[in-house]
Amino acid sequence: MKKVKPKNTALLIIVLICAIVNSCASKQNSIQKSAIEETNPKLIFLNYKISEDSKGNKNIQFINKVITDGKLKNNTTTDDGTFGDLICNQLDKNSNVLQSVTIKNPLVKTFEYIDDSKQFKTKTVALKDVEFSLKLKLEPDTKHVIINEITQSLNEIKPLIKTKIY
Repeated sequence: MKKVKPKNTALLIIVLICAIVNSCASKQNSIQKSAIEETNPKLIFLNYKISEDSKGNKNIQFINKVITDGKLKNNTTTDDGTFGDLICNQLDKNSNVLQSVTIKNPLVKTFEYIDDSKQFKTKTVALKDVEFSLKLKLEPDTKHVIINEITQSLNEIKPLIKTKIY
């Protein structure tokens, strides 16, 4: 059996200690950062009025915003959206998308009712204008929220409004 020199053993121990300290330190920093973000989550409520003219062009007007402490319940549904739906994106200062949410077309409402023969029926109504609200988890670096409309080609979006958050 080969003897290990004390000088080599000490060097190996020092290298191992440095590697362990560095790996733990980097994990600790990321854990602390995510813990700080999660301890103070924010919600943003955005209120808008949307209208559609006779040519089918949509116009959105910003009403107000409310930022408050809070957390959204887990929502696992994902929807790519269809023609007329809206896409709400939270953007950072460089216009990078931080979060994206699809909103069903607020100008189209579907109602369920019971007719005279006691049967459930649905009716879809197209509105000319309506107010709608968004409730979003506010990402820490959000500077703007932009709402786009999904066009008929489904691969293109049409910007409707950009709202400054901070």
